[in-house]
Amino acid sequence: MKALYRILVAVVFIFGTTAYGQQTPADTQATAYTITGATAHLGNGDVIKNATIIFENGKITSVESNSTATKGEVINAQGKHVYPGFIATNTTLGLVEVGAVRQSNDDDEIGDFIPHVRGIIAYNAESKVVESMRPNGVLLAQIRPVGGMISGSSSVVQLDAWNWEDAAYKTDEGIFLDWPNTMTRGRWWLGEEPGFKPSKKYAEEVQTVKNFFSNAKAYQGGSRITNLPYQAMKGVFDGTQKVYISANDQRQILDVIAFAKAYDLKNIVLVGGYQAYKVASELVAANIPVILQRVQGLPSMEDHDYDLPYRMPKLLMDAGVTVALGYDAEYWQVRNLPFYAGQVTQFGMSDEDALKMITENPAKIMGISNTTGTLEVGKDATLFISDGNALDMRTNQLSRAFIQGRDISLESHQTRLWKRYAEKYNND
Repeated sequence: MKALYRILVAVVFIFGTTAYGQQTPADTQATAYTITGATAHLGNGDVIKNATIIFENGKITSVESNSTATKGEVINAQGKHVYPGFIATNTTLGLVEVGAVRQSNDDDEIGDFIPHVRGIIAYNAESKVVESMRPNGVLLAQIRPVGGMISGSSSVVQLDAWNWEDAAYKTDEGIFLDWPNTMTRGRWWLGEEPGFKPSKKYAEEVQTVKNFFSNAKAYQGGSRITNLPYQAMKGVFDGTQKVYISANDQRQILDVIAFAKAYDLKNIVLVGGYQAYKVASELVAANIPVILQRVQGLPSMEDHDYDLPYRMPKLLMDAGVTVALGYDAEYWQVRNLPFYAGQVTQFGMSDEDALKMITENPAKIMGISNTTGTLEVGKDATLFISDGNALDMRTNQLSRAFIQGRDISLESHQTRLWKRYAEKYNND
């Protein structure tokens, strides 16, 4: 009976996700578009009033102010705002559908050091979660597996595709390493002494990471034995792949900087960085950018300022650190990315600087800034039109959105429900 019940649940789940799958991806751009009269937020800190933006064949061909030139379909955006598509970092989008349904989770593999595991091939382009990103302007995302110390390789996807091959924007651009914790909480269920205290295993765990990197580096010199994890580290040592290292406290971060120097790692990105503001000058000197997590969270320590998470981006940017906003390997909450950026504007940061943290900066960090992240001639026409300020949830109302020039749908299961019940209550 239990077996039959499980089969019925699986059938209902599969049917439900198939019947209400993602909107049909848009066709390749066939005609030119001209957006006129809008305020264009370029993503690099600049703003153009009364902008005219022309794009064709998936690329932006003109961005000018007070221009009368048009081409193809003209979109009157008078009084509206145009933004580059927002870019989410450090997510499990498309790898998890329903957290409580294990059959829909494909974000974790067995093993502590598995850089050869490719998150991109598990990406579900027809995820209902993925389609809910677009109505808020999130059009590209970095997806990554989780688990272990090195969880696998991350890739960048565009969020309007039939399958992972179509979605892939930049594959295997980096690996994620969770740096050992310097502190530990006693796990009473394992008989450990309760309380927050220094980890006795920290040095041992750091040495384990160093041993893996030493062996992987030696392997690159040539070996007759195939070792897939070591083989997958080639890009780390030749500089073609990023190494995203999750670390939060001051000691961790300083150890990460020393580690990167010792192994001559050129493309290090700090993820988390809760106490990064304390060592900002060291991060700048080492040319290490930071992907912050959950700026709408609470302080980690009881003696920290209540608004420290909100002020963190400005503290780092004022010190010269390149900052992007991330989601701590989340998936559902990623749709609120623009509102995370909007939150920090209430703590001393300008709207345009906040915008950079979800457009230009993540593009730079992930090595895709030559094609996306800002509204510039020659870059992909990945952009959207909003009725108002897209960093404010009250005015983030998209009317059109394009990915590489393709006129994408802004419908999702959430917008369908909104329209359904709006009609119900309007009729009452």
